[in-house]
Amino acid sequence: MRGVNKVTLIGNLGKDPDLQHLEGNIAVAKFPLATTETFKDKTGNLVSQTEWHTVVLWRGLAELAQKYLHKGSLVYIEGRLRTRSWEDKDKNRRFSTEIVGDNLVMLDKRRDGNGDEPAIDTTHNATDSFTEPDISYNQGEGDKDNLPF
Repeated sequence: MRGVNKVTLIGNLGKDPDLQHLEGNIAVAKFPLATTETFKDKTGNLVSQTEWHTVVLWRGLAELAQKYLHKGSLVYIEGRLRTRSWEDKDKNRRFSTEIVGDNLVMLDKRRDGNGDEPAIDTTHNATDSFTEPDISYNQGEGDKDNLPF
């Protein structure tokens, strides 16, 4: 049986994307993403709980994030979990779990001279090459219902 490794998040960037270029001029961007859940406790008081996630984007998505996203941007991210391990300088084994983003939708409203307008369709996925964010990029129609159950 095949496994499923799928993450879907809607949240705000905790800081501007950090863009780096690896060997071969491969772009990679990393940023923290905050997701907040609000619920009522036993006494009826509203409680907010924020989780922080590290998001990693590659190639075109990385360049898009660096160009158009900033601290506070609201985004929808689809991706998968990846856990890395390494040994620090004191020989301690360290772990880091990240979300490798495959799809990105910018949810912020864009500012125009006439005030707020709804955000343009800014859906992008990792296999796209981009020019500007006002072009829609969607996965192929055959991928919509490719669930294992």
